[in-house]
Amino acid sequence: MATSADLTSIAVDDLQNLLEEEGGEWHLYEQSVRERDGTVYALARHGHDLKLIVVGEAEEGPFEREAVIESSSETVAVCPCSPENAQQLRGLFSWTAPQPLGTTPAIGCGDRLGLATPGHIRACEALNAQPILAQQSIREMERTGRSPQEVMDDVTWAVFQEGYTGGFGADADHLKTPEDIDRCFETGYTMYTIDPSDHVDNEADHLDANELTRRFQALPWDMLDVTPEAYLEHYTVEPLVLESDAGRLEISFTEEELKRASVKYSAAIANTKTLADHVAARYAADRPDAEYDLEMSVDETDQPTHPREHYFVAAELDRLGVEVTSLAPRFVGDFEKGIDFIGDPDAFEEALKKHVIILQACGGYKLSVHSGSDKFTVFPILGRQAGPKVHLKTAGTSYLEALRIPARHAPEFFRGIVAYAFDRFEADRKTYHVSTDLSAIPDPGDVDDAELEATYLDENNGRQLLHITYGSVLTAKQDGAWRFKERFFELLNEHEEEHFDTLEGHFRHHIESVGTIGQ
Repeated sequence: MATSADLTSIAVDDLQNLLEEEGGEWHLYEQSVRERDGTVYALARHGHDLKLIVVGEAEEGPFEREAVIESSSETVAVCPCSPENAQQLRGLFSWTAPQPLGTTPAIGCGDRLGLATPGHIRACEALNAQPILAQQSIREMERTGRSPQEVMDDVTWAVFQEGYTGGFGADADHLKTPEDIDRCFETGYTMYTIDPSDHVDNEADHLDANELTRRFQALPWDMLDVTPEAYLEHYTVEPLVLESDAGRLEISFTEEELKRASVKYSAAIANTKTLADHVAARYAADRPDAEYDLEMSVDETDQPTHPREHYFVAAELDRLGVEVTSLAPRFVGDFEKGIDFIGDPDAFEEALKKHVIILQACGGYKLSVHSGSDKFTVFPILGRQAGPKVHLKTAGTSYLEALRIPARHAPEFFRGIVAYAFDRFEADRKTYHVSTDLSAIPDPGDVDDAELEATYLDENNGRQLLHITYGSVLTAKQDGAWRFKERFFELLNEHEEEHFDTLEGHFRHHIESVGTIGQ
């Protein structure tokens, strides 16, 4: 990375001194300093608040200002890190804006706090891995009280803070409605993950023949642009042999198997087509020359996606003209939140080989791995079998790593978070598939300070307890004030480099374990 001395005409020490003369505690992020057309831009922290510093810009400059530091040699403007200024920054330095990544292998680095991105960047930059830095589902945003705009802006400032010019994506994850798509489109996201799980019929695997036929006939055939008879004729005529670099696979459907696959997935495919058309229409109307990435996710099903079901989904998307950059099946084994893979690694690898043959034969999209945090047992298998076709998604693991900071430096405060998580667990677990045993987790009052981190953040039950209660913890209030959020963020700012180092090590472990995300 180029240093600020290479990029600017103003000495970093001089700029730091100018800020300190203004009063208060200032920390200038040296790697952020950039010069353009005679104006110097940098990011600094004033107390706990980030500020954009602009040196030498005329009064009519594009950035909203909140103060001007008087100097005999320079005009130094202090600007808020507002949405308006973030938008201006993305226009000025294009590398602070997201871009579509296509079929490049990537790691999604979900950040529920808005403070983790520098640690993600450092891990990805060190290993030359392509990151998705803005990755949040609408559900996660609702639980943390954030918006698509806030998620995007937090990433923009972090990218500028780190001086990272390597490019990144922005994934609007688990989208279910046109309104959700619009919110993310208007904010500038470049990847749209469609989640049609509400339209998947998980009962299809167990229906009797009469009910199966009834539901098959009742599918939205007009939306699918085909007849039931044509479906049966197309898919049950003869076995299909798929061949690719990954191997050879025979796909066949009996009439019953085709009906079960159709009842299970066809309404979801129709919903995906509707939402994909909405994304395409927004781009055609407002950004006709721009590209974007599209993913379909069917990972939230009761049973693993059978290879013939994977083929059926991919073939139907292709028939309907829906081009995906990545597809997320439900894999063999359990991908629970915040912990390692549960299941038989050999069975996972055998099934994965078949999924890779299908994706290579059906267009070469990426295989997206949801709930990919901390699945270290199967990461080498993903790298070995899927090679450069891996899109690994992580989310809550960054929140768990951040909790190490209060566990180390504010043990009583951390105990309060754990106690509150116990209170909220039963309500919060309803939308998660977890095997947490609360009885195996000790009361925080019985754990010594030195053992807090290992007890709750290195052990599966404790990790899941804290992982799924994040929304309750971050939005809890008491007497009108934040119960945990404000103090938590203060601790992360006070121990900022330790937080970033912790995240960097954790994500390097992810990337190195897969092996094919970094090039």
